[in-house]
Amino acid sequence: MRRTNCQSLVATERTPSLSIYCFRVSVTDADVQELARNLPRASEAYVRGRLKFRVGRIVFLAFSKDGTTMGFGFPKDWRASLVESEPDKFSLPSESDMRYHWVHVRLDAIDSGEMRDLVENAWAMCAPKFLVEEYAAGQGYR
Repeated sequence: MRRTNCQSLVATERTPSLSIYCFRVSVTDADVQELARNLPRASEAYVRGRLKFRVGRIVFLAFSKDGTTMGFGFPKDWRASLVESEPDKFSLPSESDMRYHWVHVRLDAIDSGEMRDLVENAWAMCAPKFLVEEYAAGQGYR
């Protein structure tokens, strides 16, 4: 677990100088699945032993067989910058998958907020625009 920036508890009459440590909790594949299952028009399927999430026929999320790595849709133009900025967290797909809008991330290297951003943005790349707008409004993003 990694320490992140957190605020200390405000001192009260009962706890004059109590402070806490806040740790970033790694994300599991079950956490990702729970979010992905609730996205509009998302469906799940097992393909060659790997869990994948789709909108229609387009895959926006996939897991390694052991569930430690997640592949997700990401713009081709930005993926090299993403991987270079945090190579311990992100990696490029195999050479045969470079034609797709795809990047990999280690689940133990991200927190739930970052996971939500990656999954929702990957889903938004392949979902109908009106549906993305409705979802964003419903979540309070717009």
